[in-house]
Amino acid sequence: MKLVLIPCPIAEQTAAQVLPEEVRQAILQTKHFLVENVRTARRFISELKLGIQIDDLTFEILDKDTERKTVTDFFNKHISAELIGIISEAGCPGVADPGALAVAIAQEMGIEVLPLVGPSSILLALMASGFSGQQFRFHGYLPIDRAARIRRIETLQKDVEKTGETQLFIETPYRNNAMLDDLIQQLPGNQLLAIGCNIQDPTGFTQTKSLQQWAAEKPDLHKKPCIFLLGRS
Repeated sequence: MKLVLIPCPIAEQTAAQVLPEEVRQAILQTKHFLVENVRTARRFISELKLGIQIDDLTFEILDKDTERKTVTDFFNKHISAELIGIISEAGCPGVADPGALAVAIAQEMGIEVLPLVGPSSILLALMASGFSGQQFRFHGYLPIDRAARIRRIETLQKDVEKTGETQLFIETPYRNNAMLDDLIQQLPGNQLLAIGCNIQDPTGFTQTKSLQQWAAEKPDLHKKPCIFLLGRS
């Protein structure tokens, strides 16, 4: 048995444009899937129009609340399968994603892990930012508490000044505007900030500006998937 990590689009209805043929072939050969959301996974497979009967497939939830035993039992139940697939909600399984749990268990059980090429908002935003791709750190979500969040972004900005290391982080989409306000209000105006918003969507962008420039013309980021990057050119 092999565990295949199947990327999916980070923007709606872009599968045909961004996914390589090996992803389609892997899905065609896989009958059992660990997925973050069954409805989303079924729709993703259906939109590829591969002639697969969706009802013939097996899905097991793998999200932030999934226990190790659930994944281990799923592997053991389908141990004779050639492939078991992981499909996250968007992007690459295992990268800022609960799929990492299944990968860790597969490694422990001696199951071969096959990562496939696909879109990652982290790497795409970093590529487009103009910031250092030699030294960078992804922090995931910053603290919800505003005082703690402000302390954290001030620390990240100091790390940029000291090391030149690019600092990447995300926020829950409905709090994106508040995050941008905190960055503008708390950090120096000449600090560079890159925002990747709705990456790979026709309405999306990745732009790098000083915080002073962002303050002069603030975009509406409400309920839009975004990634924030602090860095220097």
